[in-house]
Amino acid sequence: MADNFDEELDELFEHFRLNVDVGQTPMRIDKYMSEHMEDTSRHRVQLAIKEGYVHVGEKVAKANYIVRPGDIIRFVMPYRRRGMEILPQDIPLNIVYEDEDVLVVNKPAGMVVHPGHGHFEGTLINALAYHLGLKQGPEAQDERMGILVHRIDKDTSGLLLVAKNDEAQLKLARQFFEHSIERCYNAVVWGNIQEDEGTIDTYIGRDPNDRLRFRVFDDPQKGKRAITHYKVLERFGYVTLVECRLETGRTHQIRVHMASIGHPLFADERYGGMEIRKGTIYAKYKQFIRNCFELCPRQALHARTLGFEHPSTHKILRFDSVLPEDMLNLLDKWRRYCNNMPKEDETE
Repeated sequence: MADNFDEELDELFEHFRLNVDVGQTPMRIDKYMSEHMEDTSRHRVQLAIKEGYVHVGEKVAKANYIVRPGDIIRFVMPYRRRGMEILPQDIPLNIVYEDEDVLVVNKPAGMVVHPGHGHFEGTLINALAYHLGLKQGPEAQDERMGILVHRIDKDTSGLLLVAKNDEAQLKLARQFFEHSIERCYNAVVWGNIQEDEGTIDTYIGRDPNDRLRFRVFDDPQKGKRAITHYKVLERFGYVTLVECRLETGRTHQIRVHMASIGHPLFADERYGGMEIRKGTIYAKYKQFIRNCFELCPRQALHARTLGFEHPSTHKILRFDSVLPEDMLNLLDKWRRYCNNMPKEDETE
């Protein structure tokens, strides 16, 4: 089953393209776009121009630009266009913060963020559509389901930021694009990381041998630059609890980066974390690991901290969420094991 991939936040994706007719009379670009794009207000177009998301050819358009015959106008955003109808569903949400512009939600592991890849109902977007009263379908008057400006994987838990209106959406998307959003994750990884902290700076691209996996490349032509800063929080000999701070937002970035340095996430089946990567050969240890997998049957990764500038007040907001029960139980089990480690397990 395919993952619900994280959004690649450092690239601009084309949402609309307008080819100006040869006989077009001179007209301000905002007026032209609002007249030629269905269900898009002039106000939204003006916001997009202000944030630099409207291009004429390859150049960013200015607010006073006058369209000319033959112009190619592109409306771009730092995430892919959704392009599908959303069914609002009354699904409980763990809302950490909400005001008239933004909403911060704590997503449980196992919940798909956006419909697709075989998941068309029961997703976070379905729940948000209901909570926010957004109408989607053949009679919808707008296309506001780009409310999420980033994603996390289906089996990753933690904080997600939601924009509740067009202006907030555009401004928050800009913060992600410029790497000014604070995103810190907690992860349990295989092995005892030698350094107390470090930085992984590589290029990440899709694995040519498996389209559901990503991998690191040395060649910038084969991937996009990805930077992860990590810090050891607690050591258990055979596994390590780390904090990972994202500087970029590539698909599966933490999972790929930690696996690339020999420390895949615990229970991450796609990147080798469901194998015993460190430890002893004894049956009791193997059974202990199987019990750990049962406690936390998904990649041990939690989006713990989220910080951003509020799009209206410009105040810096920062939110933290506690580790979910499965990861807390996993860590407690490792602590007990380390405190009562059998003698035969002391030798690898």
